[in-house]
This record gives sequence, C-alpha cells and structure tokens, in this order.
Amino acid sequence: MESASGKALGATISIVALLIGFSSATAGAEEVTRTTYREAAEPICQANTETNERILAGVRGEVKQGKLDLAAKRFSRASKALQGTVSELETLQRPPADMARLSRWLGFVSAEAELLKKTSRYLAAGKKGAAAGMVVRLKGVASRANNAVFAFEFEYCRFDPARFT
Repeated sequence: MESASGKALGATISIVALLIGFSSATAGAEEVTRTTYREAAEPICQANTETNERILAGVRGEVKQGKLDLAAKRFSRASKALQGTVSELETLQRPPADMARLSRWLGFVSAEAELLKKTSRYLAAGKKGAAAGMVVRLKGVASRANNAVFAFEFEYCRFDPARFT
C-alpha cells in the first residue's frame, strides 16, 4: 500500500512534468504579430490580385459592347479566385490581439466574393443595371474591409475593385 505522502509526491511530480512539457512546447512557438501576419498574407493577396487583373482585363469594354455572357464568366471566375484566397487567408495564424479585426475583415472579403458572383448572375441574365449596382456595393464593402485592417499597412491585401471594374 502506498502512503498519502507518496501519492502527493507522485502527483506533484506529474504536475511538474506536465508544466515542463507545456513550457517547452510553447517556447518554440513564435507569437504572431501584425508584421508576421502581413508578411504571410501579402503573397497570397498578391497572387489573387495578379490573377484577377488577368481575369478581369477588358471586362468593362465587354459590358459596354453588350458581351454580357463573356463578362459574366469573368466575374464568376474572379469570385472563385477571391473565395480561394479567403480560404487560404483563413488558415494563417492571427495575432491574438487582432482576432476580431481579422475575422471581420475576412467576412468583408467573403462578401466581396459573393458580390462578384451576384454581378456575374445579373450579367448572365442580361441585367446590366443590376450588375452595375452590385459593383457599387462591391466598392463600398471593399472600402469597409480596407478600413478594418488599416493598421496592418497592407499593399496587396487592400482590395480595390476600381482596379478591375
């Protein structure tokens, strides 16, 4: 039979071992800062920006010429590309102090992808005016997204729909 002091000693040793294991596991983990987050996010956003520049090149002219089906396909592709970017950005570790801010930002960016998709649907249906309304809404949502992460000083992760539409 084990004595009470032996049980207490065993419990103490277990707790100390657990704490040592925890501190060594967290010692190697680097805290994410705004700078490290920006450095991880910017290449993802840059790839999306370059992709959307290619996808949406000339889309304004297609709409003006009445080639709405072609423009609709381009907006649909841009929406899918942006949603893929959001998925990639969601996997990045975020600075603890900016969790809410970055969640709000990613929500806005997801809304932008949805507005691109709606623009595509309106163009495919021949509703040029409704599509123009979606583009106006897209610019407003992009502005709110950019304001949410102003402190990060992003270059490519600042979304500027006017660049494409």
